Amino acid sequence: MDTNQRIKDKVEANRVMLFMKGNRDFPQCGFSGRAIQILQALGTEFETADVLTDDEIRQGVKDYSNWPTVPQLYIDGEFVGGSDIMMEMYQNGELKTKLDTKTGS
Repeated sequence: MDTNQRIKDKVEANRVMLFMKGNRDFPQCGFSGRAIQILQALGTEFETADVLTDDEIRQGVKDYSNWPTVPQLYIDGEFVGGSDIMMEMYQNGELKTKLDTKTGS
């Protein structure tokens, strides 16, 4: 399976998917840590993928989203953004609204 398909499968199999450095218990960068804190503060169920353990995913997710940095958040299969965008959306209530609105079901 090619990298793009592996990423697509993860995004489609999990309503909220975070590609990050490290994992939810041990983030490996401040931006990933902040992304985890935001999702946990909202009480969100989510899955993570550690890009540091898979070089193909690490580069592939950047190509998949056309976004140059990690972490990357996907909700309902849609790319939302990185930790700065997540923080802005969290502060203005938009992220909670997006998480509370279930689409495609």
